[in-house]
Amino acid sequence: MSFQSARQIVQPAANSLPTYAATDLTKDGDQAHIVLGDQTYTLRITRAGKLILTK
Repeated sequence: MSFQSARQIVQPAANSLPTYAATDLTKDGDQAHIVLGDQTYTLRITRAGKLILTK
């Protein structure tokens, strides 16, 4: 599944949080795994362009 998205990312101020494009995390796909400690989560981009994070 492929999604078109704007690749423009606003540069955050020096003291703000890191900012990532979801499509960069999924390598232009629709899913990615995110590991926190010993837990693995799945990040999914829906057809409607929403994000879902599940265990």
